[in-house]
Amino acid sequence: MAENLLTLVTGGARSGKSSFGESILENMDGEILYIATAQAFDDEMKDRIKKHQEGRPSNWTTLEGYKNLSQKIQPYKEKISAVFLDCITIMVTNLMLDEDCDWDKITPEEANKIEAKIFKEVKELIKTLKELDIPVIIVTNEIGMGIVPGDKLSRIFRDIAGRINQYIGREVGTVYLVVTGIPIRIKGDGK
Repeated sequence: MAENLLTLVTGGARSGKSSFGESILENMDGEILYIATAQAFDDEMKDRIKKHQEGRPSNWTTLEGYKNLSQKIQPYKEKISAVFLDCITIMVTNLMLDEDCDWDKITPEEANKIEAKIFKEVKELIKTLKELDIPVIIVTNEIGMGIVPGDKLSRIFRDIAGRINQYIGREVGTVYLVVTGIPIRIKGDGK
């Protein structure tokens, strides 16, 4: 089944999840499609992106973007051997920030509509990734293990990202939690 080819790698910030996820594919032959969802808004992010790019093998092709990814993958699908997506949490952040709203005054109904829109995007992406029938590594942040955020935007983000992570966790065959650079398989047989 295609979902057995999908792996979710989660963990906290700087836990080593991206490096571990990349290591799963490091010896794979053929072209690897690297989907980078980050946007370089400042020098710090530009530096992080540059470091990630410098560490990738030459057979990795980068697709930058965070929305309409199910369509953007289509031109690559016949020539790739695997997909690495980094990361779902930044994708959710960017999709939320695309919304024209006052996050301090947003109503629960408005937040639910935004969440439904983001879920639709993610579900289409997961469906497309399953249809590729090749190994897929999806990276995300485990963001719900700390205190309740003090501002409304952060609480809405935490809730949406948490529910998205739960959905993806159910849809994939294998899930790893990375803590201090150590991967722990929490779902799947690890084949």
